[in-house]
Amino acid sequence: MSYPAQSGQFTLGHRSVHRLGYGAMQLAGPGVFGPPKDRAAAVAVLRAAVAQGVNHIDTSDFYGPHVTNQIIREALHPYAEDLVIVTKISARRGPDGAWLPAFSRAELTQAVEDNLRNLGLDVLEVVNLRAMFNAHHPVEGSLEAPLAVLADLQRQGKVRHIGLSNVTPTQIADARRMCDIVCVQNYYNLAHRDDDAMIDGLARDGIPYVPFFPLGGFSPLQSSILSEVAAALGATPMQVALAWLLRRAANILLIPGTSSLAHLQENLAAVALVLPYTAMAALEGVAAG
Repeated sequence: MSYPAQSGQFTLGHRSVHRLGYGAMQLAGPGVFGPPKDRAAAVAVLRAAVAQGVNHIDTSDFYGPHVTNQIIREALHPYAEDLVIVTKISARRGPDGAWLPAFSRAELTQAVEDNLRNLGLDVLEVVNLRAMFNAHHPVEGSLEAPLAVLADLQRQGKVRHIGLSNVTPTQIADARRMCDIVCVQNYYNLAHRDDDAMIDGLARDGIPYVPFFPLGGFSPLQSSILSEVAAALGATPMQVALAWLLRRAANILLIPGTSSLAHLQENLAAVALVLPYTAMAALEGVAAG
């Protein structure tokens, strides 16, 4: 059995995916802007991930922009029947690589069209609406207007399911009164646990929670506790961080990203890591620290 298959399964939209997936953000250039230094290596990582059982890939056309989706199409199209590609909209990139909001009807519609074209798809399986009131963390604000646009694109058959990203509990509750929400994607990892209650609430409703930056993102997790637990288990700190997330809640779907074949193998192998009670108890101290 492959490592992703060992991670278990959870429903995403109307599809079942392995809980260990892959995030494609790092396939673009530095700062998720421009082309990668080694496009062939990026293609190889994607093909290796899918060959080893990954069937959930997270992306966006504003990665690059356009670059990551074009690499995914080059590497994997025509796509395997069980592969679920999830994308997100409502941001654009400035000439300097800045992350800017793109909430208008025209911008959201264009983003869906760009994703369809660059991925080579007729319909997008899941589109996450990313709240961009603040580019780095959730901030309250109404998502009614952009969600109405996305729901209209869903009725047109261009989007199958709708998710949310970078959102607050209030925004989730408001959105669910407007349409079905099939996943929530927020910043969460062993050291950043603001969404603990949210994860548990979504689990009760059977909605997957997808933590972005599960390994810390642009600032990798650094913790003496994490390092000590990893050393005791003969694993890397990043493997322990991923294994902890898989243990944290059954509705968590992981999307660790990398542009390295070696790191891909390390991430996938985290599924086989068993965290004893003593390790779990010790790791609770990471967030407190």
